Amino acid sequence: MNKLGYARKEKVKEFMSVTGETDKIALQFMKTNDWHLEGALEKYYSQEHIKEAIEKKRWEMLFNKYKDPNVDMILADGISRLCDDLQVDPQDIVMLVLSWELKAENICEFSKQEFIGGVESLEIDSLETFKKKMPNLRAQLKDEDTFRDVYNFAFDWAREKTQKTLALETALALWHLLFAELDWPLIDQWCKFIQEHHNKAITRDVWLQLLEFARTVDATLSNYDAEGAWPCLLDDFVEYLYETGTCVKKSDE
Repeated sequence: MNKLGYARKEKVKEFMSVTGETDKIALQFMKTNDWHLEGALEKYYSQEHIKEAIEKKRWEMLFNKYKDPNVDMILADGISRLCDDLQVDPQDIVMLVLSWELKAENICEFSKQEFIGGVESLEIDSLETFKKKMPNLRAQLKDEDTFRDVYNFAFDWAREKTQKTLALETALALWHLLFAELDWPLIDQWCKFIQEHHNKAITRDVWLQLLEFARTVDATLSNYDAEGAWPCLLDDFVEYLYETGTCVKKSDE
């Protein structure tokens, strides 16, 4: 290094300043690229392990922007700030899809592993690319299988982990959010029935079977099979629809 002329020393210093590397590495790349600084930098950053390290740093910077100051997680306040930056309402269903993509274990929080693993999988490396991904996340709900996966995911994601059931108020809020995407005509009647005649936590079986019911049983109940293997609560709902005059029972029933 001491034997180099002034111009070459300056190039080595600039290489070190840009990359954060040692003088030994800087000298190596400058020599192999005939002392062309731009060529040396291009060669340096084309290395696979360097590209991976840069991407990892970007993901960590994105995580650190929203993480809680006291724990290595993004909590409700951080998610709220993320939503502000993404220009998305925290109650927007796209945030549920994002949680599903990130494989989040708990509602209103992302662990570092969940967040970084998720944004890597989604090929997000900046707030700008994050914004561009949001319409794609929302569009996934149009796929029937994806919607079912997101719907099924929501039960475990939103329930208290000490409980096997989902709190009624949480279930009602999620049903309104999710079934708005399907435009199910009976969602209001279902929620009213649940509050008036059930009024307790929702089991996994009821949660899962309701989607199947909404997708396969006509809103007029014309194809409802009383002998079908529906949970008792759904059979009771059908009777409620008949009793309230929402649907008319077939004469042969």
